[in-house]
Amino acid sequence: MTGTKKTTPLVSEDPNALRWGFTPQSENWNGRFAMIGFLSAVLLEVFSGQGFLHFWGIL
Repeated sequence: MTGTKKTTPLVSEDPNALRWGFTPQSENWNGRFAMIGFLSAVLLEVFSGQGFLHFWGIL
């Protein structure tokens, strides 16, 4: 034996893996969810003719 140990990484190399904490992968997911939310608000405004706050009766 040469004395080298084969270790497995603690973190998966999958860029789309869902992990907790401030990791690049979690920031990617945060951005994706933000884009979905923004698009939903825009589509709600386009199809209802009201702003987001007016639609929910806040204003």
